[in-house]
Amino acid sequence: MIKQFVFSSHKLFTRWLLLPLVLWFGLLGSVPALAAPTGDLARQPAIEVAVSLGNTANELKFIPNNFEFEAGRRYKLVLTNPSPQKHYFTAKDFADASWSQKVDAGNVEIKGAIHELELRSNTKAEWVFVPVRSGTYQLRCTIPGHTEAGMIGTITIKPAAEV
Repeated sequence: MIKQFVFSSHKLFTRWLLLPLVLWFGLLGSVPALAAPTGDLARQPAIEVAVSLGNTANELKFIPNNFEFEAGRRYKLVLTNPSPQKHYFTAKDFADASWSQKVDAGNVEIKGAIHELELRSNTKAEWVFVPVRSGTYQLRCTIPGHTEAGMIGTITIKPAAEV
């Protein structure tokens, strides 16, 4: 029993504590732009991007609906929902290709993997992240009928610029 617990604990330690550190340090060595001028990515000034989920006229669209980010740069999406109904900011593949530092929503700060944000009417959230893997990703609102009505977008992550 003790042997099994030690083995299980070792697996948990490796998976949840050691693996992210190995990936993080490996990432810093493989993406030149991640070496921020201060040497600390979490303190790199975030590039702010305002995003509106719908509008007061209740149009089903993201404003803007096309985004371009550079791998290795720190960004802060400032998401607002001025419309009278809730909307989702869903971009799972994009989220998987990024390191999420945090999401601030009201008096709550969320850390860890983010795949979808729900914004109720007249709310705001801030998502601080660093794109890591280049590619083009789909954005949509997953509320039934919203995607079909045009509440979609594209998120492109460009490779890091050479320093």
